[in-house]
Amino acid sequence: MVENPYLPKLAKIEAIKEETVDTRTFKIKILDEKVRNSFNFTPGQFVELTVFGYGEAPFSITSSPYEHENFSITVRRMGNVTRGLFRLKEGDIIGVRGPFGRGWPIEKIKGNDILIVGGGIGLAPLKPLIEYIILQRRLFNNVILFYGAKTPKDIIYKELFDIWKQYINVELTVDFAEKDWGGHSGPVTVLFKNFKLESNNIYSVQCGPPIMMHFVTRQLLSMRMEPEKIYFSLERNMKCGMGFCGKCMTGGRYVCREGPVFNYSEVKNFLETPV
Repeated sequence: MVENPYLPKLAKIEAIKEETVDTRTFKIKILDEKVRNSFNFTPGQFVELTVFGYGEAPFSITSSPYEHENFSITVRRMGNVTRGLFRLKEGDIIGVRGPFGRGWPIEKIKGNDILIVGGGIGLAPLKPLIEYIILQRRLFNNVILFYGAKTPKDIIYKELFDIWKQYINVELTVDFAEKDWGGHSGPVTVLFKNFKLESNNIYSVQCGPPIMMHFVTRQLLSMRMEPEKIYFSLERNMKCGMGFCGKCMTGGRYVCREGPVFNYSEVKNFLETPV
């Protein structure tokens, strides 16, 4: 008997963590033990989450791929489904389909330097990759994280940066600094001021607002980084997660089915801007 791919599996919200005033991380546990044990994903993949009575929407998995009892998503309240999700509490039941999509190119980037660039909630789909790298640190060379947010209050995963700094280089910036902010100020591209490409053995992975990815990609290309080594997630374009609804079709390609992770060479010909 073939399972209906549109039928969500029941899951429970185990914990809810406030990241910012409008962003929360939900820890989720699939109820069926067999389904839960077979739930494996690659960093960069996503799930379709059903909030009963409100609808369904795609969200990147933000937990480590080595966690098997549960997984997490980080959500910003900005639409009908997310508003419904924010009304739920720990112990409430939701639906889950997936995981779906093509994740970050882990096998390709092993043994290389890696530049990770995130903006705002765009750090969410990058988080499982960062945690994978940390757990497999010997498989990677120099790793740098550039992360930017609107204000210090908009930074997500605040408690994790000190942990990550023990394994990778981390640089933070905010668009609008406050009195007690001691870091960089300006868009994430200001962090490139002292950054140089030491060799061709480097990959870039990024996720954030389209305007951020546009300028970051332009910066990388100006530094002569190979287009095939510039990766980013186009997850904002997705809807059904399986390429049936057509909402994510861009230039004849289904972002949810063929992505959401692409390299620059794959998408440069059908996007108005570099990303």
